[in-house]
Amino acid sequence: MRRTLAGLLIAAAFAVPAIAAQSPRAPAASLSSTPGFDVVEASIAELQSAMTAGTVTSRELVSLYLARIRAYDHDGSRLNSMIALNPAALTTADALDRERRAGHVRGPLHGVPIVVKDNYETTDMPTTGGSLALEGFHTGRDAFMVRRLREAGAVIVGKTNMHELAAGITSVSSLGGQTRNPYDPSRNPGGSSGGTGAAVAASFAAAGMGSDTCGSIRIPSANNNLVGLRGTSGLSSRFGIIPLSHTQDIGGPLARSVADLATMLDATVGRDAADGTTAGSEGHIPPSYLAGLRRDALKGARIGVLKSLFGSEPEDEEVSQIVRRALDGMKKQGAEIVEMDIPGLEQLIDGSSVIDAEFKFDLIDYFAQFPDAPVHSLADIIDRGLYHAELETTFKRRNAGEARETDAYRRARVRRDTLRALVLGEMSEQRVTALAYPVLRRRPATIGEPQRGTNCQLSAGTGLPAISMPAGFTDDDVPIGVELLGAAWSEPALLSLAYSYEQAAHPRRAPITTPPLVGGKAPAPRVATGVLADKSGRDSVHFTLRDDVVRGRLSYAFESGRGSTIVSAAIRRDAGGPIVAVLMTPADTATVGEAPVAAAAQIALSAGTAVIEVRTSSGDTLAGAIAFAR
Repeated sequence: MRRTLAGLLIAAAFAVPAIAAQSPRAPAASLSSTPGFDVVEASIAELQSAMTAGTVTSRELVSLYLARIRAYDHDGSRLNSMIALNPAALTTADALDRERRAGHVRGPLHGVPIVVKDNYETTDMPTTGGSLALEGFHTGRDAFMVRRLREAGAVIVGKTNMHELAAGITSVSSLGGQTRNPYDPSRNPGGSSGGTGAAVAASFAAAGMGSDTCGSIRIPSANNNLVGLRGTSGLSSRFGIIPLSHTQDIGGPLARSVADLATMLDATVGRDAADGTTAGSEGHIPPSYLAGLRRDALKGARIGVLKSLFGSEPEDEEVSQIVRRALDGMKKQGAEIVEMDIPGLEQLIDGSSVIDAEFKFDLIDYFAQFPDAPVHSLADIIDRGLYHAELETTFKRRNAGEARETDAYRRARVRRDTLRALVLGEMSEQRVTALAYPVLRRRPATIGEPQRGTNCQLSAGTGLPAISMPAGFTDDDVPIGVELLGAAWSEPALLSLAYSYEQAAHPRRAPITTPPLVGGKAPAPRVATGVLADKSGRDSVHFTLRDDVVRGRLSYAFESGRGSTIVSAAIRRDAGGPIVAVLMTPADTATVGEAPVAAAAQIALSAGTAVIEVRTSSGDTLAGAIAFAR
């Protein structure tokens, strides 16, 4: 039977179309004049240039992104990042193409596809916040920032899944389910804007919009190797965003590059009469964040490292080292790194959140605008059981408050003022441009496990701006982020620091689970066959490997050629390197099967460095390179 199964797998290998290995470290896709160019990792400027040149139309771009969503969101990698697709996207793109042909281009976003988080109101799609309670809920209006994006010519491809009603950081919801991280689909993508993070990382759109009440832009940015900015309170309007906490809420973009982030900010920030907090932005917004980016911003900049936010538990060490290496990179670009201790900082941070006090009442006020809404309070949602089980404890705790004003709420507001004054005072005394610390002190948690180690509240508790940017990857290729926090309205400086770092470090890397499409579909599994033999020729093993990069699964078949049996089989990262995938164990010696293969192994397989190693009952260890058919 084993020989028969091996033969079937080998036969299947020759039936699979051969494809070239895709290097995950390759630079962003360039847009050529060929009819089949790919949108993977393409920047907003590249897309705009291609449309200007007539290489591609907005309609074609929308179709290309929709093809990727079809291939990888509910099929293939099954990221589950999108909760709704815009039925008007192609019609909108057609109208923008006609404008372009008539000689009118609105700006850098004209015809560019983007995605928005499903707590932003949209006229052409429901606004559900990921909640079953709001399924099919139409408000009949656009959020302020959605309206600004449409005016700038952006095409909204669809809306993204999120942690239900923005009340968590792992992105699970009763309507949308669990979103998965494209770098490691067994892990969460961060939250609550995890759908936007995963979608932008997987090139389902050029960029996307999220919201941040305590890390909900910055954490998904970190977990998905993106950049994301939580602005100064009042930088952008909250009108039309389902509230979590009116004191801490703010919306903003997530993008694959700082330039793309700045382009999105240019289109969306500014004063809105419907949101009084934005009056404070007057005089603080530059003519263009994009035009103000500086490559040399790190030279001479003083960056304060908040040592206490790196954590002291053994589980924090891995992330600390990665963030420290990123800071070393900034130092090489001319930054002065200043180690800082701020006494009492953590205690003030811990007591500064007002989400629990505000959520229940903010939601009541929001639904009061819509008499026909399917629910009118958090209590309605709880009473009808219209929420995901993971939200039960949080929702019930936040629904328990009986009054808007309590002593605990007043103390939290005082702590916020004290925290802000303390941070600004220390920054002034130390003459630092920004404070640096990990976005999360620990790697993204496995799906179903709680996420520990967030540093989200420093920015949220002070109202000061903070940018999340890629710091590097763990040994098994999970992204880690570093956060820089600045003084009020210092967004131009933060963006330039991030841009300067990005241009030197080139930290962006596409996820391997969502490669370029082949003929409009996910690429077929790749196949490698070979023979392993010892030097004496007394022992040999025939192998066939069928690697499904998209699903992260490796099928294998082994046949012993000299009578000995196979005891175990594994894949090493390279000759003499560590084991990155175990195929057979001494306890399970089936010679035909399938095993999960994480991103680190897939990268080695794609790079051509991976080695297959088989141990036999005769005591031999047989090893050889893995070469996939091309």
